[in-house]
Amino acid sequence: MSGADKTAPVSVVVIMGVSSSGKTTTASLLSERLGWPFRDADSFHPPANVEKMSRGVPLTDADRAPWLEAIAAWIRQRIASGEPGIVTCSALKRAYRDVLMAGNDGARLVHLVGDRALIGDRMARRRDHFMPTSLLDSQFATLEPPAPEENVLSVPVSQSPAQVAETIIAALGLRKR
Repeated sequence: MSGADKTAPVSVVVIMGVSSSGKTTTASLLSERLGWPFRDADSFHPPANVEKMSRGVPLTDADRAPWLEAIAAWIRQRIASGEPGIVTCSALKRAYRDVLMAGNDGARLVHLVGDRALIGDRMARRRDHFMPTSLLDSQFATLEPPAPEENVLSVPVSQSPAQVAETIIAALGLRKR
């Protein structure tokens, strides 16, 4: 399956990447600058998934299926209503991205990219989050880097969060609504 149509105007931005890559920070900055609503993917997880991850147990694809469908439904609803939106989702596998983007030509994936050392340092400094640092290696092992035909904007997170947000706004031609 190919990525979103790059000629379609972007109305939903999907921020993807491993845990601690800055998805929530970036989405919050974009929401603030653009005035677009933002939903964190964690809010779509059923309680059983959160409990499992809190114990350091990686989710299975079966665990993720209803979560991905709920996010995809939110994206479809935003596009159908003509309302912009921003959502975060790790979207580590191509199959997950295909679920999120299927038929959603107004959506665009943005991959926040960083190396293991940088992301590990960020994760170690996080407080009050259910994802333990022990799962970071499984996140990198699971990550299937986006292929060119997925039309994903990759942004390095070695720059400041403000620079990451500005890079996304400029590259996607986003405007305040």
